[in-house]
Amino acid sequence: MELFTLVTCVAIAVYILKLSEERRRIALLGSHLGQFQIEKLMETLTDGYLRALGEKEPERRDQVWNQLAGSELKLCEQFTRFVAGFSKVDEVDARVSKLPIAIPFATKFFPGITFDMRKALAIHAQGILRAAENAAQRTPKDKAFTLSAELFLMQHSCHWFCKSKAVASARMLVRHKTSHEQLIASVSPETRAAYTALVSR
Repeated sequence: MELFTLVTCVAIAVYILKLSEERRRIALLGSHLGQFQIEKLMETLTDGYLRALGEKEPERRDQVWNQLAGSELKLCEQFTRFVAGFSKVDEVDARVSKLPIAIPFATKFFPGITFDMRKALAIHAQGILRAAENAAQRTPKDKAFTLSAELFLMQHSCHWFCKSKAVASARMLVRHKTSHEQLIASVSPETRAAYTALVSR
């Protein structure tokens, strides 16, 4: 009975510590994201891409693609500013555990198995801008696919920072029916190489 009580107390303590750490990370990221309309612009683009793909008339489809260009540029500009602001966060606070589940103080006790969220966001910013500028001359449909993947992978990193890799991957599956591995395979080769080098153990 004493052992069970001890295990229960330890489990509760770990849960409270984990919850406290998650709240701190959510507050930190939110304090930077709250200055921008990045999530709203992402929603505008993803809805717009679906609308464009659903258009049967080429003229109307092209019109929707053109209308979305302004939102793409605005998103890139706001995300670049967000990343610049977040880059001023202390290195200790920007660490993200590479472990699949959240363990309290893992980033402090095991810094060797962490990655820097500031660097991850910089990689995402470059990938999003590269996809939006479409230097690779992709078709509008392929451009939308790549840019969506870049945005969703960035979103995965934000969830990973706030919660854990397992939670972030589960949310991607529920919201977008896409696995973490599929996102990595769908972004640009430049993003894939830089991102994989950063987060791989």
